[in-house]
Amino acid sequence: MIDITQRLDTRTPLWPGEPPLVLSHHAVISLQCPVNVGALSLPLHVGTHADAPFHYDAAGASSAETALDPYIGPCVVIDVRHAAGPAVEVDDIDWAELAAAKAPRVLLRTYDRFPHEAWDSAFRAVSAAVIVRLAGLGVVLIGTDAASLDPQTSKTMDAHHAVRAADMRILEGLVLDAVQPGIYELIALPLPLAGADASPVRAILREIAT
Repeated sequence: MIDITQRLDTRTPLWPGEPPLVLSHHAVISLQCPVNVGALSLPLHVGTHADAPFHYDAAGASSAETALDPYIGPCVVIDVRHAAGPAVEVDDIDWAELAAAKAPRVLLRTYDRFPHEAWDSAFRAVSAAVIVRLAGLGVVLIGTDAASLDPQTSKTMDAHHAVRAADMRILEGLVLDAVQPGIYELIALPLPLAGADASPVRAILREIAT
């Protein structure tokens, strides 16, 4: 089992302008109290998370309304660190290898080493053309170790809207440093947060016996 989730703490890089992650302690074990009790405040797109359709579609499903099936099952991890441009393009992917994998979930590794300590505004996005081609292969979920499928400054959200058109699901902020390319079982379930446009997830990969 391989944990591909970012550790969450006050140093976790956040989208610029989002509120901070705060873990507060409302009770502490003492002679008067038998337990520790805490509270957590955090942006929904912190760390490793699943975008709900409501994030990019005003009529889309919230995290609580989203079916879990896309977030669990066979996936293929693809190394696209060789991509030279600001986004992963169609020519950066070995489509014959991907088709042979027959995995309906695709995770893209773009980083040599995940930036745990600082926000990377120049993360590598994914072109809408890649999303369209993945959808044509029956892919139901696209994941990336980058902070988003679209560039930080995008106003059109082309990749997200390609996902919407294909009724796919999205995972962002995965940590794939220790993962070799290949086929795995993915488990990355969002919380049933009513009205939420995203949810943090605990994402893991399990090796599939051959």
